[in-house]
Amino acid sequence: MTDPETSVTTVAEGIARISIAPGEVVDVVRHEVATALLTHARVETLIDPDDVASQRTATWSGMRREGVLRGVTVGGAPVDRICYARLASDVPADQPEGFRALLNSFLPRKRAIGQMLVRDPQQRVLMCQLTYKRDWDLPGGVVEVGESPRLGVTREIEEELSLELPAGALILTDWLPAWSGWDDAVTLVFDGGVHESSLTDRIVAEAREIRSAEFCTLDQVRDRAADYTARRVEAALATLHGEGPAYTESGRAV
Repeated sequence: MTDPETSVTTVAEGIARISIAPGEVVDVVRHEVATALLTHARVETLIDPDDVASQRTATWSGMRREGVLRGVTVGGAPVDRICYARLASDVPADQPEGFRALLNSFLPRKRAIGQMLVRDPQQRVLMCQLTYKRDWDLPGGVVEVGESPRLGVTREIEEELSLELPAGALILTDWLPAWSGWDDAVTLVFDGGVHESSLTDRIVAEAREIRSAEFCTLDQVRDRAADYTARRVEAALATLHGEGPAYTESGRAV
């Protein structure tokens, strides 16, 4: 019985799919990809997540990782497959821009969340009651791709509370481990300054995400927020007063 060979087939107009044989060398796959791109706009391959060797072969042959296809039917059974692809319009991988794009396609990416610590003269903290979970949280949200975290938190607060509060200095970096379906993330807490308690009278809550917002004492924060959020608020206040670390994990000093 002979070993399977790397093969290329057309699966749709302008799209070729390459099947990488186990142990295939990079130069062979690179040649097959280049040849297929002479007559196709796209060449792709679907690789078993456990097949690390073929993942490396696909990468170093110039194909970019695009993501995981879940539940692809192979041999009559649903399985997951990692999709790698190269377009005829992609910058060649032997050029700096193309090589950076290749690396960028498979290197880890981490979600960033921007939040703001806004206080009133009584040192109460502005907290938001959210529509999509029971726990209260600091104002802010997920930073968009290509967006500055500082500008991201300012944008989120303007969108969700109709407040123009430029972010001040970074107070705290808090890492959140993966939890309950969420990947891990880094939360950046910026100084939102001290404002009169009447600031909440100017809030126009974005109804899809915000039920209400109010200044809370630390006891109220502990009662209303998730434990890691309460720890983050306490850590941010401590850091602001020069009494705590600037980096925490799930609100805890490490």
